[in-house]
Amino acid sequence: MPSTVLIVDDEKNIRRTLRMVLESEGHAVHEAGSIAEAETVLQHESVDLILLDVKLGDDNGIELLRTLKARGEDGMSSRVSEIPVVMISGHATIEDAVAATRLGAFDFMEKPLDRNRVMVTARNALERRRMWREVHDLRRAVDARWELLGGTPIMLDLRRQIAKVAPTRSRVLVTGDSGTGKELIARAIHRNSSVSAGPFVKVNCAAIPPELIESELFGHERGAFTGAIAKKRGLFEVADGGTIFLDEIGDMAQSAQAKVLRVLQTGEFTRVGGEKSLRTDCRVVAATNRDLEQMVKDGQFREDLYFRLNVFHINLAPLKERREDIPVLVQHFIDRFGRDAGKKLRGVSSQAMKVLSDYAWPGNIRELRNTLERAVILCGTGAIDPEHLPSELAAGGGESAYLKLPYGLPLREIEKEYILATLSRLQNNKARTAQALGISEKTLYNKLYRYSGRGPRREDEIDEGGHAIPPEIKVTGIG
Repeated sequence: MPSTVLIVDDEKNIRRTLRMVLESEGHAVHEAGSIAEAETVLQHESVDLILLDVKLGDDNGIELLRTLKARGEDGMSSRVSEIPVVMISGHATIEDAVAATRLGAFDFMEKPLDRNRVMVTARNALERRRMWREVHDLRRAVDARWELLGGTPIMLDLRRQIAKVAPTRSRVLVTGDSGTGKELIARAIHRNSSVSAGPFVKVNCAAIPPELIESELFGHERGAFTGAIAKKRGLFEVADGGTIFLDEIGDMAQSAQAKVLRVLQTGEFTRVGGEKSLRTDCRVVAATNRDLEQMVKDGQFREDLYFRLNVFHINLAPLKERREDIPVLVQHFIDRFGRDAGKKLRGVSSQAMKVLSDYAWPGNIRELRNTLERAVILCGTGAIDPEHLPSELAAGGGESAYLKLPYGLPLREIEKEYILATLSRLQNNKARTAQALGISEKTLYNKLYRYSGRGPRREDEIDEGGHAIPPEIKVTGIG
C-alpha cells in the first residue's frame, strides 16, 4: 500500500536517490536536511516511515531518534513516537548502531545504500506500522464496547472511585442489581491498573456446576477424575499477571470457597488431583447481585472470604436512579447496533425518547440494550419511533403508568401485585416477565407458586428443569 516516507539527510544527492527508489514503489516522499526541518514536516504531515541519517551536519540524528521515541501522551507527540525509524550512515560506529537499536530504531543501514536493501527494509518497516495500526484500532474498538457512559453525579462519583482504586492492587467487590454493568466496572479497573497488559479472565460462578468449579478455577491433573484425559490449567493460573473477575460470587459453591480463600491469603493453590503447590499473582475483582452480608448471617457464604473480597466496595445504582443518562446510552447503543447492521439511522424521535426515558427499566442497562437492538432491527433507515419499541413500553412507559396500588399495602403484597401486573402486561409470558423484573425464571416460578396459596411443593409439582410448576393465575383489577 502507498505510504508517506520522510527522508532526513543533509546530503541532497542521498535524498534524491532515496526519493527515486521510494517513489518507484508508489510512496509519497518528504525531505528534510536538518532536525528543524524534520520537526516542521512532522507537525504538518502524517508520516508512516522515517529514514534518518546519523550525521546531520552539526546535528546528531540519534538525538532526534531519542526525542521521537521519548515523546508520549499528547497529540502529535504520541503519534510520531510510533513511527518506525530506519537509521542510515556512512561513518557510524558499532556504538552508534547499538545506541540506535536500544532507542527503538527499526533497522540500521550503511552507505553506500543498496537499492534492494532499501526497498526490502522500507516494506518490512511499513508492514510493522500497518500491524501496529490494526492492533491500535482493535484495542480502541474493544475499549469502546466497555466504555462507561453517563454524566450524572452518580456516574461521576463512580469514575472517581475507579480512578482511586484501579492503580492499586486492592481487591474490589462490585454489587448491584442484575444488568447494571458490573462487568464494565471490572474491566475499567483492569484497564487502568498496573496489570492492564496482563489477561482479563472472567468467571461466571453461577454457570459452573458445583462438581466442576474447583477444576475450572484451579485446574486438574491427568487422571484426576473420570474424563480428565489431559492436564488442564485453571483460570487462576491463566489470570497470572492480570485480573480475574469472579462474577456472581454469591452463587459459588461452598466447597470451592475455602480454596478461593487460600488463594487470596497466600497466592497458592493445588490442581485437582495434584500434589504440587502452584502460585498465581493476579488481581481479584468480584461481583454479585446478592446480599452477601445476609448470606454470611445465614451461613451460606464464608465470613472470612467476604472480608477478604470486600476491601473496596463499589455499589452500582439501578438505571431508574440516573434517568438523565438514558439519552446518552440510547445513542451509544443505536450507533453500535446500526453500525453492526450496516444501517445509517437518523436517531430517535422525541416521542420514542420520552417513552424510553419514562420507563422504569427493571432489567436496567441490559434490558435497555436488548430493547434498542430489537428496535434497530425493526427500524429501516429513518428514526426509531414508539412503534419500534416493545408494546409494554410504548403503551405507557414507567411502572406508575400500569401499577396503581392503594396506599398502606404490606411490602410483600406490593411485590406480589407488581409481579402479577408485569405478568399480565406481558401476556403471561414468564420468560419475558423474569427478564423485565431482573430475576431468574426459577425465582419467578417459585414466587408465583407461593402466591397461589397452595401447600408445600410436592415432587410431582417440579418440572424437568427443577422449577416449581405454578397454577394458572387470573389477574384482575390491575393496570
